[in-house]
Amino acid sequence: MVQSLFTKEKTSKMMIVFLPILITQLGLFAISFFDTFMSGKFSPVDLAGVAIGTSLWLPIYNGCSGILLAVTPIVAQLFGQRTKPQYIREAVMQSIYLALIMSAILIVLGFAFLNSMLDFMNLEQEVKRIALEYLIALSFGIIPLFVYTVLRCFIDALGRTSVSMFITIVALPVNIAANYAFIYGKFGLPAFGGVGAGIASSITYWIIMIIAILITAYVHPFSQYGLLRSLPRPSLKEWSNTMKIGLPIGMAIFFETSIFAAVTLFMSSYDTITIASHQAALNFASFLYMVPLSFSMALTILVGQEVGANHFKRAREYSLMGIFFAVGFSCISAIILVLFRDQVAYLYTNEHDVAILTAKFLIFAIFFQLSDALQAPIQGALRGYKDVNVTFFMTLLSYWIIGLPAGYVLANFTSFGAFGYWIGLIAGLAMGATGLSLRLLIVQRRMKASN
Repeated sequence: MVQSLFTKEKTSKMMIVFLPILITQLGLFAISFFDTFMSGKFSPVDLAGVAIGTSLWLPIYNGCSGILLAVTPIVAQLFGQRTKPQYIREAVMQSIYLALIMSAILIVLGFAFLNSMLDFMNLEQEVKRIALEYLIALSFGIIPLFVYTVLRCFIDALGRTSVSMFITIVALPVNIAANYAFIYGKFGLPAFGGVGAGIASSITYWIIMIIAILITAYVHPFSQYGLLRSLPRPSLKEWSNTMKIGLPIGMAIFFETSIFAAVTLFMSSYDTITIASHQAALNFASFLYMVPLSFSMALTILVGQEVGANHFKRAREYSLMGIFFAVGFSCISAIILVLFRDQVAYLYTNEHDVAILTAKFLIFAIFFQLSDALQAPIQGALRGYKDVNVTFFMTLLSYWIIGLPAGYVLANFTSFGAFGYWIGLIAGLAMGATGLSLRLLIVQRRMKASN
């Protein structure tokens, strides 16, 4: 069984799709890191303003862009069916229209309610100003960012993930250079401080969109689909098809990303050392999550293509392979964390007390990322089958109905203290992974029976 599962052909195809996605995700992680890091070097107030702005923007962005991730399984299945190029073109172009509408709605809502939201947070006046202006600057890049998201999903769905990797590799130095220029006031520009990070991000988003447009227009095999050569009539039916798949994906991602903002808010009652240690451990756990997330995205592509071609046995084999690789990596990283958690903690701080507590939080991060290694690739496989509703409900259940309430009880009514929030989330995530595993088995058996 193992020998037939890990054939050279399937393993090679998995790695060809997975590795560029991983490099792309690490590049996007690095862009976010440099925004925060370079703003912090300007001043602590600018760091705080950018941190507040980012904490508001990321859950909303992840939720909205999650809707557009529906393009990947839609195009992957059409590609697997070897359908005519015009059908894929129609699906992608209608998704671009949807991206433009979502961008416009988000910008209008932001300008209507953003100031009131920041007032409600009772921030220092200068921190509020920086957060507000940072988000306003960022808003000029929402349209190109969402259009690029659709184009990236189209590119990836064809299995050409190395192209998205190339775009990200180009974007990273552009973003760093723009941050340097606008944050610190170089090359004759005024020093905008943290607001400059928003300007730099918007410029970067426009550049990556333009690069993606040029690639899809002039580079084979993308050029054969004729994207943007003419504008088809808007189709409410196509928008509805995308939303049926995308909305549950977007909501699931929103629930997943916003839970950490909620935990951070609850932990604000603890001392500075505890909060700093929690954030450091959470940042490293987010870094490790890039691997199972990348396997998840790879499985959406590979499973979607095989399902579209009615190769249900191969789709099942790719699902098992992706889960095996993700869990295997997590076991290796868990061993490394057990042995070197103190050294990892000191990467984030020179303060002894913070490092000691961070090392303790990293023990819980081990169990957290082991559960992630199971649930993330399963989510990706289910998306490849276009089965997304159960994932949405399981994410809501595992994080918000089980994880957060259990964490609150453990943190406030037991001796676990701040660690209780991590234990609660781990328990919820483990239950979610179990539920998703059962769902994947049901979907695969249903597909097998229908074949």
